[in-house]
Amino acid sequence: MDHKLELDSANTAVLVVDVQKGLFNGKPPAFEGDQVIARINEVTAKARSAGALVIIFQHEGDPSENWMVPFSDDWKLHPKLHVTAKDLTFRKTTCDAFYGTKLESELAAQRISRLVLTGFATDFCIDTTLRIALSKEFEVVVAADAHTTTEGPVLRAEQVRSHFNWAWQNCSAKSEVQVLPALDITFFPSR
Repeated sequence: MDHKLELDSANTAVLVVDVQKGLFNGKPPAFEGDQVIARINEVTAKARSAGALVIIFQHEGDPSENWMVPFSDDWKLHPKLHVTAKDLTFRKTTCDAFYGTKLESELAAQRISRLVLTGFATDFCIDTTLRIALSKEFEVVVAADAHTTTEGPVLRAEQVRSHFNWAWQNCSAKSEVQVLPALDITFFPSR
C-alpha cells in the first residue's frame, strides 16, 4: 500500500548506512547498486532542502583481517553518493549504527524522534539498526527501494529486500514501521 509521506524536518534524520566502494562494488556487487545510490541521493536532497539532518555511516573492520580498513579505497564512500559539509558522519564497527557511536546522543541533542533508513546491507546493518531504533522508541521510515544487499547462499538479494520490507511493516513494535518508495518520501521545513 503506497502513499505519500511528508515528514517534519525538525524531528527527522535520514541515516545513510555504509554506502562504501568496497561494499557496493564487491564480488558480488550490491543489488541495483547504482539505482539504490540514486534513490538515496533523491531522499537526502529532499531532506537537506527542507533542513532535515542527514547522517552518513562508514563501516570499518579489523585491519588484521584486511576488510574495510579505515581510509583504504574500499572503505571510502561511493563516489556517486552525494555528501555535503553539513552532513554528520560516523564510523561504526558493528551492524548496529547505535553501538559504540554518538548517534543516540546526537539525535537526542537535536530532538530527533524519527529516522529514515537507507543504505547497505538490508539483512545486516539496516535490519539491526532498525530494530535497535525501535527498541529506543524512535519512529522508523524505510525507503523501500533505497537499501540493498548482495546475493547470498540462500536467497537472491531482491528476495532479501522484499522479505525485509514486508517483515518490517509487520513487526510488533510501539510504533508502526512505514516502508515506502523513495519517491513517496518528502519533507517539509520546520515551522
